[in-house]
Amino acid sequence: MEATQPSPQVRELIRQCAQVVVNAPAEWLEELDRAVLGANPAIASDPELAAAVSRSNRSNLLFWGAANVREPGAPVPPNAGAEPMSVAREMVRRGVDSYTLDAYRVGEGVAWRRLMDIAFELTSDAGDLHAMLDVCSQSISDFIEATLAAIASQMELERDELTRGSHAERRATVALLLEGAPIPRQRAESRLAYGLGGSHTAAVIWTDDPDSDLSQLESAAEAFGQAAGGRPLSVLASTATRWVWAPGPVDVDSLTHAAGREVRIAIGSTGTGVDGFRRSHFDALTTQHMMARLHSPQQVAEFTDIEMVSLLTTNADRAAVFVKRVLGDFESASPELHSAVRMFVREQCNVSRAAGKLFTHRNTLLRRLARADELLPRPLADNSVEVGVALDVLHWRG
Repeated sequence: MEATQPSPQVRELIRQCAQVVVNAPAEWLEELDRAVLGANPAIASDPELAAAVSRSNRSNLLFWGAANVREPGAPVPPNAGAEPMSVAREMVRRGVDSYTLDAYRVGEGVAWRRLMDIAFELTSDAGDLHAMLDVCSQSISDFIEATLAAIASQMELERDELTRGSHAERRATVALLLEGAPIPRQRAESRLAYGLGGSHTAAVIWTDDPDSDLSQLESAAEAFGQAAGGRPLSVLASTATRWVWAPGPVDVDSLTHAAGREVRIAIGSTGTGVDGFRRSHFDALTTQHMMARLHSPQQVAEFTDIEMVSLLTTNADRAAVFVKRVLGDFESASPELHSAVRMFVREQCNVSRAAGKLFTHRNTLLRRLARADELLPRPLADNSVEVGVALDVLHWRG
């Protein structure tokens, strides 16, 4: 039995509502992102996955809205476009499959609340309002169910593809090493074509834009190896992320110029043997997660530079309060003042050394330090450690 079609006036209300959805302002989309990522910390801390889920939720919102502008109240087919399919691929390559449903459900709830707000602004007729909300509620629910089914189907295809080939063997071998499984070192080295006995520095190399030239990731991985003076081990972690290891310490300064503009690099500590291989990777992941959590504008970050900031910013709200308390008006000072004080503290409050590192005259630095003292709640000489930490947080925070 076919469902009763809504009346012409209800269809027009649905069309008007959908038109508002299609032209949703930026703050609505930001609210959607905050709700979805806030409910899924594991997604929020993974920059590539967070970006994919964000694009997918926005795509679904526009897909449903456009369909109801064309045919108000008609069934909406599943969104099997590039964005939801990208989420399926990233979920499988991370070995997870439980976050998708949660993310879409949270997104559905936010969209539904916005839609009700729109509906109450469009009409005060109780009958039309009830009919419109009834049709839209069922339409959104059916659309999400169908889209989830399409994603689940794509995930099965991605899972089949991932379990075949040499990449799967390398990824599986790396997973065993990272888990601390008792795999013989010689066997692991044979599978990876990479020696595990010396020192290692790991990196996570990724881009937030999966539509960019992904060959830049491979170039960055090669540059990372060259910066360590050896051939790197590179593993495909996901479409736009590479896990990389290089045999030895890395000359980080050379990487900033070697990496493409869209590429970001999080570098772990240097360690020895299999334990060092493992620890360096987890340090690189910690660095990447901190860059994502703080929306850091920095392209390259080392664990040794961000370890304290990472610990301090686990709670972003408390970190913001700390920065405000320590810096006061100095928080909004110019980047030149921030850099001057940050370098002064890093050089153990030695004006001559700090001026040399900043390539500026000693008197210029002294003037900037005097200006900083005017803005800081407490004199820099009495509180240099906390000021240095707060400025480090500002440096890494977007």
